[in-house]
Amino acid sequence: MNDPAIYGWIEGPPIPYLPEHADFWIQLVKRESDATLEYLRKSAEDFPDGPLQFVDANPVRYLREAKENGMDVLIGDVNFRRSPFEEVLNEEERKRLQGDNPNKQAGDPTIQYAVGDWLAASHHGRGIMTAAIGLLMTAWGIPRMGVRHVVAHTFAGNIGSNRVFEKNGFVNRGLFDNGKMVRGEKKVMTLLEWKHDQDEFERTCL
Repeated sequence: MNDPAIYGWIEGPPIPYLPEHADFWIQLVKRESDATLEYLRKSAEDFPDGPLQFVDANPVRYLREAKENGMDVLIGDVNFRRSPFEEVLNEEERKRLQGDNPNKQAGDPTIQYAVGDWLAASHHGRGIMTAAIGLLMTAWGIPRMGVRHVVAHTFAGNIGSNRVFEKNGFVNRGLFDNGKMVRGEKKVMTLLEWKHDQDEFERTCL
């Protein structure tokens, strides 16, 4: 995470990124993933004949490279979350949407999700993240979360990330400036948007 080729394009991590930051984040993600897996286990017991119950998270999000010696190395992360509506420039309206969106029940087709990701620079250009996002969307987001509307917010100039999303059916809606500051630097952003076709959604979930 201390590689400028990673942190230069994402908002979140403190820099320098220390072992204690990683420990905190891994434990947080593990708790969220364990809670989702427990809900899935309980749902399978309560509804053995279906229907599948929607969840609000994906319990498997880290990308790892398996080594010949049996070890594996973390190389990336991809995840859905309720959208922060970065693209809504009116602050009052953005706050209203940020308040309403998290209160919607999992599976509600009006939920707007945002997808975020990072990948180690050593693995760029191999189609890894394109495949990962495609798999996450089709194998989990659509059938198990009821995802119908997803946005991605990338920093201006991040052509590689934009192409990854475009290859997965996202439409580039152009640049916007909401005053975002990241580590003391002004960031203009690109909005990419994906909406699920109703007929295709129904076929996928049958």
